[in-house]
Amino acid sequence: MMKAASTKPVILAVSSGGGHWVQMRRLAPAFDGAEVHYATTDASAGDVIDPTRLHIYPDANKDTPLRLAACTLRIAWIVFTLRPQVVVSTGAAGGFLAIRLARLIGARTMFIDSIANARKLSISAQLSLGVADRVLSQWPSVAELTDAEYRGAVI
Repeated sequence: MMKAASTKPVILAVSSGGGHWVQMRRLAPAFDGAEVHYATTDASAGDVIDPTRLHIYPDANKDTPLRLAACTLRIAWIVFTLRPQVVVSTGAAGGFLAIRLARLIGARTMFIDSIANARKLSISAQLSLGVADRVLSQWPSVAELTDAEYRGAVI
């Protein structure tokens, strides 16, 4: 007997650790009714997330090129294996990479810049402007200066 296909949309929520992870977890109620998978750099997230829906990738940035290559490969494996319909990220580099790769498979994407970026968009958010369906800033003044949108703050 064949397993029935899930009718729930698959969401991949991507966030590095620390404040990015806290903000992503605060968005969790918005994902009700979906099959949500989380990708993060924080292995301790397994304490609060179902381990079958948790994917860990290496933390990296533009100053760590070898780790960035490893991060890219791991994020690619996650995206191409899960094939999510939606990817949401609160940053940082891994989130941009997931959005970029998810666009290749036709996923809808959103990058929500950290509330800590009160004066300008992060590098990952700036890069996402040309790729993501939506880029949100949590500061109206930052949104006014960029092509990002303001829809309120997560925290």
